[in-house]
Amino acid sequence: MAIRPMAVPCYGVGQWNVGWYILVGIALAFVALGVFAYSLQLVEGEVVTGLRNIGTMGGATWGLYVVFVVYFVGVSFAGITIAALIRLFNLEQLRPISRMAELLTVISLILGAFSVLVDVGQPLRALINLPRYGRPMSPFFGTFTLVISGYLFASLVYLYLAGRRDAAVCAERSQGALQKFYRLWAAGYSDTPEERQRHERATFWLALAILPLLVTAHSTLGVVFGLQIGRPGWYSALQAPGFVILAGVSGIGHLIVIAAIFRWLLGERERLNLKLFQWLGNILMVLTVVYLYFMVVEWLTITYEPHHHEARVSAAILTGPYAPVFWVSVASLVVPFLLLFLQFLRGRYSVGVTVLAGILVNLAAIGKRYLIVVPSQTHGTLLPYGVGYYAPSWVEISVVLGLLGLGALLYILFVKAFPIMEVPES
Repeated sequence: MAIRPMAVPCYGVGQWNVGWYILVGIALAFVALGVFAYSLQLVEGEVVTGLRNIGTMGGATWGLYVVFVVYFVGVSFAGITIAALIRLFNLEQLRPISRMAELLTVISLILGAFSVLVDVGQPLRALINLPRYGRPMSPFFGTFTLVISGYLFASLVYLYLAGRRDAAVCAERSQGALQKFYRLWAAGYSDTPEERQRHERATFWLALAILPLLVTAHSTLGVVFGLQIGRPGWYSALQAPGFVILAGVSGIGHLIVIAAIFRWLLGERERLNLKLFQWLGNILMVLTVVYLYFMVVEWLTITYEPHHHEARVSAAILTGPYAPVFWVSVASLVVPFLLLFLQFLRGRYSVGVTVLAGILVNLAAIGKRYLIVVPSQTHGTLLPYGVGYYAPSWVEISVVLGLLGLGALLYILFVKAFPIMEVPES
């Protein structure tokens, strides 16, 4: 059975207006700012950042860049997880956001890889020396090979396979350069029952393989911190599961915001309906309360009878220089949970409230990652050094804004070249 041209538009593919050009212009401006800031760092060295050696220079060698490595990789978690669960359990209610989730994972992992590169002083040397001197037993080696390479490759393959049918449909409807692109993506796909069945079987098994891979990948990031015995504030068995749960919180929050944006831009209130946001809101509510439980258990353990080094780190976070970040992060988790729980109890859901919760939990996720990375360096050393200090410079902030702009630009360009939702069958 040959694929017939669709009578409906492919969700704004190839259609540009002034609003989209403005969004692209803003994203490019952020990218340009990031490139300029990073070029300054590359020429002058990391002295233009707020990063300094631990102890002797009273600073932190990991700062905002590592915070966003963890954040970007965390955001990627929920994307491919939701896409895989939709495929495995046939969750039709969530199917409209499947490709949004897949794309979110791919772009987030790309931004995570760039965050690693901007953090190292000489990225080319780091890329060359990793295969030469890398130790496979090291969690850092796993971060690059399993998280960045394996996880990203599997996600790209999944995005490609899940989009073949839509590529074939768009090839029938389009002309010019995009048609060649669609035909290349479709790779001869024809919508016969046999090929459809083979395609569904391949994506099912790939989804099944991805789930343990991504849990292992995110646990590896937690292990990078949790296995550093001589670093109070990091040495915890809850680091790996905490990273996984917080990754789910931030990723689902992102998906909620993205789905709401496309509900507004494309006017797709039927497919991106209130029931979908109800599902996402309830998932976010459960993940948030699980993470709050982890936080309570962790802080009860730390504050009950701590070693004096642990006490110094916890005091810095609870009542010291990091207290504003900590309490704002806690509030940004508690308030969304209460809002979502009230919706659940009343049985009445609001897209606006759910989007607000998605934004707040992502602010909390950034704050929590900052508190994981920095205080244990400035206040957590076991050596007889004084208390350190770290504050990101405008260069670091500009580079991070450039990465965010790059992510937005990649998302926009994909949306204008390929349907962001699966094209319904005619």
